[in-house]
Amino acid sequence: MAIAKLKLFRINANVTDLDDVLEKFVNLHCVHPIKSSEFIDRVHGLTSFVSSNPCNIIYKELQDIEVENNLTIPEQSVDEADETFDKMREYIYSTHERLKKLTQHKKDSEILIKKYKDALVQVKNIENLDISLDDVFSCEYISARVGRLPIDSVEKLKFYRNKPFIFKSFHEEKNYAWCMYLVTNKFEREIDNIFSSLFFERIHIPDFVHGTPESAQSTLAMEIEVAENSLEITEQEIKKIFHENLTHLSHVKGELKLLSKVYDARKYVVGLGDIVSITGYVTSKDVKKLKKQYEEMKTVEIEIMPADSDKRITPPTKLKNNWFTKPFVSFMQMYGLPGYFSIDPTPILAITYSILFGMMFGDLGQGLVLALLGFLIYRKKKIQLAAIAMRIGLVSAFFGLLYGSFFGNETFLTPIFTNWLGFAKKPIEIMDPAFTMTLLLGTVLLGSFLIVTSIVINMRISIKKRDYAEFFFSHNGLAGLLFYLFVVAGIGLNLLNGTQIMIPVTILLFIVLPLLLILFKQPLNRRIHGEKMFPDKIGGFFVEGFFELFEVVLSYVTNTMSFLRVGGFMLSHAGMMLVVYTLVDMSSSIVVQSVILVIGNLFVMGLEGLIVGIQVLRLEFYEMFSRYFEGDGIPFEAFE
Repeated sequence: MAIAKLKLFRINANVTDLDDVLEKFVNLHCVHPIKSSEFIDRVHGLTSFVSSNPCNIIYKELQDIEVENNLTIPEQSVDEADETFDKMREYIYSTHERLKKLTQHKKDSEILIKKYKDALVQVKNIENLDISLDDVFSCEYISARVGRLPIDSVEKLKFYRNKPFIFKSFHEEKNYAWCMYLVTNKFEREIDNIFSSLFFERIHIPDFVHGTPESAQSTLAMEIEVAENSLEITEQEIKKIFHENLTHLSHVKGELKLLSKVYDARKYVVGLGDIVSITGYVTSKDVKKLKKQYEEMKTVEIEIMPADSDKRITPPTKLKNNWFTKPFVSFMQMYGLPGYFSIDPTPILAITYSILFGMMFGDLGQGLVLALLGFLIYRKKKIQLAAIAMRIGLVSAFFGLLYGSFFGNETFLTPIFTNWLGFAKKPIEIMDPAFTMTLLLGTVLLGSFLIVTSIVINMRISIKKRDYAEFFFSHNGLAGLLFYLFVVAGIGLNLLNGTQIMIPVTILLFIVLPLLLILFKQPLNRRIHGEKMFPDKIGGFFVEGFFELFEVVLSYVTNTMSFLRVGGFMLSHAGMMLVVYTLVDMSSSIVVQSVILVIGNLFVMGLEGLIVGIQVLRLEFYEMFSRYFEGDGIPFEAFE
């Protein structure tokens, strides 16, 4: 439940071994490499090895083979390439050429078969004509057209009934009507345009078809059979080529992927003379894996250094979280990613979010239903929000047990405490009017504790970053902590027993002095770094500082009062369920009561669950995260 400890590594080798180094490097999936541009732009004399990837053209040719033949060539995993680019290029190109010829022949055969089959249908449509087809299609004054017309276009022909043509529909098939129309040569162009606008698909009877329709059918059937045999032979030849070359093609595909990754990895290589180097980050536990990868290459030197050794680059952040906190990373990443030298707030977020949600949504029955739904959805869809629902549902069920609330019934669980455990009543009586003020004050006290915790976390981060001005003078540092604790303690003691700790001396030490330190944070920070305290006009500083200080004080008040919503939603949840049970009592039918109870519980679960989830997220971001979380981290991206 923290940020993984990283080490800065540098792989040094001779430029002649670069390809061998990269072939091993691309198989490391535990390193975060740094691009060479991070160094070349800052150090004179360094060279980059970035170049165009020659694998792309060959790989594109291989993809064309897959697309053209509607198949996927399996990829064979390889650790090192054993073929040259020229050899692979020649092999892929020659294989593709052979396949292209056969594929084109296959397409031509399929087009021809379709053409012959369409012609056969039309010939069958006019088979009752005892006349030669040559006579039909070679009339001197009349032109005949056969083909298909969309059915909806057939209806539109009635708008052209005054035009000089004869139309005959033979039969309808799906969305088309097989038909024929006759027109005189004088009006041929006009009528052809009309039918073309109606999406008429003309079918040409092949020139080799002669004689009566009956003899033409025999001729077409024979030609179709010849074309289908030719198509089958072509398909067998394509299958034979794939069968003979599939293993080799798979191997080449694997090699191309490996070599493509090798060339892409060149963007991480920095050269200085005959020496090349790759710099990056690796987790402490994966250092051995990195060294083992190159233990056989005696000429390769691997340097392992602390993560902050090179000030030119910023270490990335890799989070480590357990099963409970891991789903909450999605919430944390909505606000950013912590820097490497910060802390991982996910465990804090997971615990506080679950507790606050459970307090506001506390109900044993509804909490268990929410947890069950989250479990089922996560098991099927692997949605992180469902995993969060499973956790907060269980916490809600726990608080519901303390409240004695079971699907909104505030008395159902009371016997557990009074009869079994020997209590006088439930631990927490949400609906007791005498408990309301205690509840609201308790949530304010809880909010104060969480705000103090956030300030302490920020102080710890400041020490880790060696930002002493932030630690001592910030409103989220020691000055702010003293001020806030004193004010909260003063108000609390006064309300409890009338103790007055706010006397002139304490006000001076714990209110005035901390506020002055907060006001002068930036000048003091500049003074620590040896700079001038007031580089600009001092009057402008005081005017701006006064309003900023006023905003800081106001934020303490608003942030603390914001936690009143926790108590408010605890009461509203019980109140909404009270309305449901009031509606149940108004009905005398058991069936109607059951329906109202189920729908009411579902409505409250859906509405309040959504609202409470959003409100808790708001508390996390504005009242806590904003005090210590910057979200400026760089994600650890393992090389793939």
